[in-house]
Amino acid sequence: MNPQQTSPAEWTENVIIADADYVDRVTFDLIVNFERMIGRRIPRADMGQWAVCVALDGGLREGDHETQVVLIHDKKRARMENFAPSEFDRELNGQAFKDARLGEFLISSYPVEELTGKDEFMLEVLKVVLAQKEVKRVMVIPDAEEGSLYDEIRSLLHALDDEEKHITVFTMQPLQGGRFRQELLGYSLMNALGIKSNEIK
Repeated sequence: MNPQQTSPAEWTENVIIADADYVDRVTFDLIVNFERMIGRRIPRADMGQWAVCVALDGGLREGDHETQVVLIHDKKRARMENFAPSEFDRELNGQAFKDARLGEFLISSYPVEELTGKDEFMLEVLKVVLAQKEVKRVMVIPDAEEGSLYDEIRSLLHALDDEEKHITVFTMQPLQGGRFRQELLGYSLMNALGIKSNEIK
């Protein structure tokens, strides 16, 4: 990855907003379960590959695009244990990479003081992103398993009066929907972990 040229304050047409701690925890569970199931060691997930898969699942198609990846994490956590690259400050924040099919991905990481603050911060970031005219596609990965964040996101998107925004919310299992597309987070993570469909019996 290379230091990004675009300021994080400049929003791109495509934005991925993720609870990095939740994504990391789910990835650990997948590694443990699939190592047992397929009988081989599974390496850490490829961060770039995961971001590309999320963008594809969010409806982005081939072209020279720019996609902002916003990683929100607990301030006490310095890294994602199950991803490579993984260190928020040194390896992820302010970095960028180019995908041959989808263009440039710009990564920003934001530490938040506590768990409840993280949910509130994610909601605020989502509100800011939705207010930007230049943003056309938003992919959101919240911790939908604990607390009320998923319901708050659903309420926020229900009130959104913008037909041009394409919004996808990623969860580990189908949940009550709303005015957005829903995708399963597990598929992009399995791809980033190098797990092939023919390995799963």
